[in-house]
Amino acid sequence: MFWLLLVFIPLLLIWAFALVDIFRRHDLAGWAKALWMLCVILLPFVGTLIYLVFRPHAENSALALLNDLHERGLLTDEEYTDERTRLRA
Repeated sequence: MFWLLLVFIPLLLIWAFALVDIFRRHDLAGWAKALWMLCVILLPFVGTLIYLVFRPHAENSALALLNDLHERGLLTDEEYTDERTRLRA
C-alpha cells in the first residue's frame, strides 16, 4: 500500500498540474485548450507526458506579450530592448 501511494500520489499531482496549467494558459486558444484537455483526460499518463514535453514555454509567451506591448506603443524602444535582453539572459 505504501509503494502504491508513493507512486500514485506524485502521478496524480502531475496530472492535476497539467490540467490546471491548461486552464491558466492565456496563449492557447479555446480549441487548443479543449484538445489538450481531451488528450490529458482520455489518456491520463501518456497525454500528460505529451503535454508536458510539447507545451510552449512561459518564456515564449513572455516574449510574445512584450512584442505585443511594444507594437501597441505601450513600451518605448529602450524599454523594449532592455526587457527583451533581460528575458533572453
